[in-house]
Amino acid sequence: MHSVLPAPPQTARSFTPRSRRQPNSGHPRSLPILQDYFEILVRSYGPQKWWPGRTRFEIIVGAILTQNTSWTNVGGAILALRRHRLLSPGAIARTSTTELAPLIRSSGYFRQKARKLKAFVAFLDIQYQGSLTKMFRTPTAVLREQLLAVHGIGPETADSILLYAGNHPVFVVDAYTRRILQRHGLAHGKETYEEIRALFEKSLPRDTVMFNEFHALTVQVGKCFCRPKSPQCSACPLQPFLPQAIEGSR
Repeated sequence: MHSVLPAPPQTARSFTPRSRRQPNSGHPRSLPILQDYFEILVRSYGPQKWWPGRTRFEIIVGAILTQNTSWTNVGGAILALRRHRLLSPGAIARTSTTELAPLIRSSGYFRQKARKLKAFVAFLDIQYQGSLTKMFRTPTAVLREQLLAVHGIGPETADSILLYAGNHPVFVVDAYTRRILQRHGLAHGKETYEEIRALFEKSLPRDTVMFNEFHALTVQVGKCFCRPKSPQCSACPLQPFLPQAIEGSR
């Protein structure tokens, strides 16, 4: 899921943003340039084809297990569940938390995550008779509220389930997204999850494929270039959008 990609090709570095907006006093820059961000990242990296998973339920399990850990750790847990034929709602429902927890140990917080998996399949059974098809037919806003009421499912996990498993047009916000927005003057750093999600959803076409790819591409940028410490700005495909780069070009 989070494989490290090489630096973008030099051809992408010649890209000129269509919108060079000047910062307003004390406010983040205007957001039409998010479309430019997406275009240059697709040009640099190509399609990411997220989320890895053989079935919709496996994607949901991965979204829950990846909380507070890397996909490398989650991958081992998914393989263990697959070996024990536990990657279906019914199988998880029939397995006790005590039996389930050791199988997902590599994902960290494994006892809590075992309870979260059990809570989700219980919700699916009660609300939708165990049918993911019925669940994902529910209007996005309604289903999102239902998911957020399930033990252990927060906004990022709910949106990952909606987007990647259900093809609902919601944008997934994570730490990489926040960091990129702040460094590019598009956020102050105190915005809520919902405020940042709204920025993307109001600024871009409401397109599931775009939201899917854009989130995956921001993860690549965050891992390869926009690191918490020692960011590699000069090699980043988004370097032309940095406020200092825009100022220097005037």
